[in-house]
Parts: sequence; C-alpha cells; structure tokens
Amino acid sequence: MSKRNLTILITALTIIIIAFGFWYFNKGEPSGEGEGTNFGFDFNPFNNKKSTSPDGEGTPPTDVSGYVPPPDIATQAIKLRKVSSMPIAGFGIFMKERYKEIPNPSQSLPLSGEEGTSIPPAKGELGGLKLTPPPTEFIPAVRYVARATGNIYQTFADAIDERKFSSTIIPTVYEAYFSNKGESVIMRYLKVDNKTIQTFVGTLPKEYLGADSVGTSVIAGSFLPDNITDMSISPDTLKIFYLFETGNSVVGVTADNPGNRKTQVFDSPFTEWLSSWPNDKVITITTKPSANVPGFIYIINPDKKDLNKALGDFNGLTTLTSPDGKLILYSNNNLSLRVFHTDTRNSDSLGVKTLSEKCVWGSASDILYCAVPQFINGSSYPDIWYKGETSFSDAIWKIDLKSGTTSMVVDPVLVKGEEIDGIKLALDDGENYLFFVNKKDSFLWKLNLK
Repeated sequence: MSKRNLTILITALTIIIIAFGFWYFNKGEPSGEGEGTNFGFDFNPFNNKKSTSPDGEGTPPTDVSGYVPPPDIATQAIKLRKVSSMPIAGFGIFMKERYKEIPNPSQSLPLSGEEGTSIPPAKGELGGLKLTPPPTEFIPAVRYVARATGNIYQTFADAIDERKFSSTIIPTVYEAYFSNKGESVIMRYLKVDNKTIQTFVGTLPKEYLGADSVGTSVIAGSFLPDNITDMSISPDTLKIFYLFETGNSVVGVTADNPGNRKTQVFDSPFTEWLSSWPNDKVITITTKPSANVPGFIYIINPDKKDLNKALGDFNGLTTLTSPDGKLILYSNNNLSLRVFHTDTRNSDSLGVKTLSEKCVWGSASDILYCAVPQFINGSSYPDIWYKGETSFSDAIWKIDLKSGTTSMVVDPVLVKGEEIDGIKLALDDGENYLFFVNKKDSFLWKLNLK
C-alpha cells in the first residue's frame, strides 16, 4: 500500500472512531430497564444530568447543610412537636367544639330557601333567605398551667396555636390537673411559709363557640384541706381522690368536683402513698418507691371501701394499672418493666427498661406507650432520678401486648436534636395524639400517632 493510501485509511478510521465516541458518550441516561450498564454515561464528566443512587434517591452532596433526611425521619420530625412556650405544672386533654374549615364559604354555606336546602325561607330576613348554621366538629384540645404564673393556656391538638386563657396569677405552681372534662383546674403550690401545701380547685369560665379567648378570664374557686400529699382524677374526670395526713395517719377521700360530696374510702397509719384511678371500680395506692425498700400496691374499691393487696415485696416498686384493672405494669430498682396479671397472679417481662410511671396505657389495655431511656447509668433507682441526680434521654416506644411486638415510635434526639426525659404521658380519647412533659425543663410536647 502506498504511503498516500495508508494516510487516507488512517484518517478515515480516526474520523469513524471520533464519530462513534461522540455518539456513545452523549446518548443519555440508561433507562434502568435493561441489564447492562452505560459506563460511558457514568464516567462522562461533562454530562449535566443529576446522578442517582441505586435506590433512586438523590445522593447527598458533601456539604449536607441543605440535605433532606430520609422520609421516615422527616415524617417523625413533623409528628413530634413542642407545644408550650414555657415550663408547665400540668395539663389536661379534652374535646372542644369548633367550626369546620370550609374551602369556599360563599358556596359552601347555602341560604335557606335556595336549591339544595330544606329550611323554608323566613320572611323579613335577608329578603326571605336565612343563613344555614355552619357545620361544627369536636377536636381534641389541651389546656396547661404555666409553672411560673399559674396562667392557663390552650390549643387544639391538630393545629398547635398557643392561646392564653386566664389572667389569674398564682406564682410557682408545682402540680396542676384538669377535671370536669377540662372545665375545672386543680393547682397545688406552697404557701408563703414554704411548708404548707395548698390545693386550689377552680372553675373555668365557659367559652362560646367561635369566640377567641383574649386571655383575661378570671379563675374563681375554693381550697381543699392543707397538706394533701397525693391526688388522682377519675377516668371520666368528674371525681377526685386525694390523700392527706391527719394526726399520725393518712386518710383517702373521694369527692365530686370541685371537692363536694366527700367520702372517706381509705385510712392507714403508713403515710407514704402514691395513688392512681384507672377505672370506676378501682383506685390503686402504691408505697412511695425507694431502691432499698420493698414496695407494695393495694387496690381500693371506692364503692365497697375495701382494701386488697395486689402485688409487692419489690425494691423500688413503681406501678401503673391498666384501664380494665386486670393488668399492673410495674418496674423495680433495676428498671426492668413487667406486667402482672391480677387473675392468674403471673407476670411477664416486656424486655424494656424504664419506670412504669413513664408509660401510659391505651384504652383497650393492650397497648403501652413508654418513654424508654437510651442509656441507663448508675444505680439506686428510682431515688437518684427523683432527686435529679441523673436524667434520661428517652425514645418513645410502643408495646403491643397482643402481638408481643415492641417498636420505637420516635427518637427525639434524632429528629429534633433535643434530649427528652418523658413524664406524665397521656393519650386523647381517640389515641391519635400522645402528650408528655420533658422532665428536664417542664415543657409540654405532642406526638402524632397516626
């Protein structure tokens, strides 16, 4: 072959190779439907199309300041929210009526006498037309007492919008309860002598549908006996049970709100008790726990005024009885959580370590939600936790007793970057929301469960 022909052949081959390479490296992303891999696309530094990870999610950049977390973490973060803007002494959940949101009021509120309405026109009203009342709904709401001032605040559960309800000042409230379906409040605080415990029972002013509270309501009420040592609210929130010392003994009394029709149902020479009222026929009293002292729980029938031992002889015993009264959740001084069956007298380990008072029962007595410490340091529980010598960083767990499954619902550190030591857990009637207080700072939190 002559030198001229060889040069022409080499030039032609070069042109063909360049053309093929240009087509190959710019033919676009692989469809993902074939079995091969387009290495040309993967390694082409000039292709401006976004690369994807094998699962189809965008690969986070090196600078993660704008990185969107995975959907499960993002969803958890949306569901978990701080409710109060201040430390609180206590809270109560109740059902509150409100107007339904209507996308287009001019079209969704028909006038009587118009087509599609069954209300006859009223003469002299809007030219023979009468407005049909807008629809309403009952939604879970929460009221809470500011620890520093005793002022009451409230918000709906589905849309947190903190509104001040009352202006009555009661400085430094240590405990607060809501009863009478959210229409009464019980505040506990020390007198100026810093020794005498006062318990104030107040009736809240009525709210009118659609009216916006301006936060100037005044709370009027009366006082229960001094130095009440413990208190519980009945499941229907219409009655209270409280313990107070008289002489060298303690007396337990039930009363209607606000402290009327008092009936003594318990007395004991031992004065250190904690109470709970899980259902109409059961009031429980548990000895105050200590790591080195055996604890016991007794059951009171408020109608019969009898007392029966249910469980005991466990150091550091804390308890929480189920709504049906058949199960007692309890923990000991190493925080091992167990369930005691009152009928068979057997107990089951739940494989979880926390205090029973950091849990709440579902209404069917088959579900538990608990604030479970991620790490447990030290010993002598629950004493060092009560004294504030140690604190927990909890995750919220769900325990299903029927299926035997235990699952984490949310980790506040992971989704909010905040450590929570959960106490006073409570569910709304529909069990759509879990409310709890952070023991570290006494702020109120809410977790959407559905």
